Amino acid sequence: MSERRIVRVTDAFFVQLDEQLGRDRGDEGRPSATDFLVYELPAAVDLFATDFESLPEVVDGFSAGRVVITAGSLVRAFAVYGLLLADGSINIIGVEIDLGD
Repeated sequence: MSERRIVRVTDAFFVQLDEQLGRDRGDEGRPSATDFLVYELPAAVDLFATDFESLPEVVDGFSAGRVVITAGSLVRAFAVYGLLLADGSINIIGVEIDLGD
């Protein structure tokens, strides 16, 4: 395992999250954006912080952009996109959520 990197979440991530889930829980148990932040995002942040180099590249040959793709506990699956910055930190820049609807 490598050194733990600093991970930040960008405004663009929050915009995408709110567009997909919204502020409030939906009908039939649909999770809110806050639910996702509390229950799903921490594991992805940890992977970016500790194992960035082992994550799949977003685009082959572009090693600065990586993605965590995983099953969720509240959603069927999700992908979180991260970008390595010059200072070695990671910016989480986007999210795609499959609710399984």
